Amino acid sequence: MSRYFDEMVLSASPIELIRLLYQRAIASTQAAREHLKAGRLAERSHSINTAYLVLAELTGSLHSETAPELTARLAGLYAYMQKRLLDANLRQEEAPLGEVLNLLVSLSEAWAAVPDPNNPPPECQRPIDSEGASS
Repeated sequence: MSRYFDEMVLSASPIELIRLLYQRAIASTQAAREHLKAGRLAERSHSINTAYLVLAELTGSLHSETAPELTARLAGLYAYMQKRLLDANLRQEEAPLGEVLNLLVSLSEAWAAVPDPNNPPPECQRPIDSEGASS
C-alpha cells in the first residue's frame, strides 16, 4: 500500500473505512478482469484473493445487533460474491468477475449515500460569520 492510503485509513471514520474497503474490492476485481484478459495468471489470482479478503473484512465488520435482517442479507451477499470470485479463479472465467464487480459498485454507491456523522459534507457544515461564531 502507499503511504497516502495508509494515512487515509488511519484517519478514516468507520463509515469511510467501509467505503475504502469497497473501493479496494472494486479496484482488485477490475484488475483481476484485466489480468484474466491478458493471461497473467499469478496477477489475476492475487487480485482475486485481495477482493476475497476485502469481502471477508466487510463480513467481519457487520454488527447483527444493529440491524439483524440487513446484516444477514449482507453476509449472504458477501459469501455469494466470495464464491463467485473463487469460481472465476478456478474456471478462469470473466463472467463471475463482472457479476461481482456490478454488485460491488451497487453496494459502494449505496454506501456513498450513507451520511457520515464524523465527516459531514461541506454543505452541511454551518458557515462562520465575520465575528468567528457559527451562524
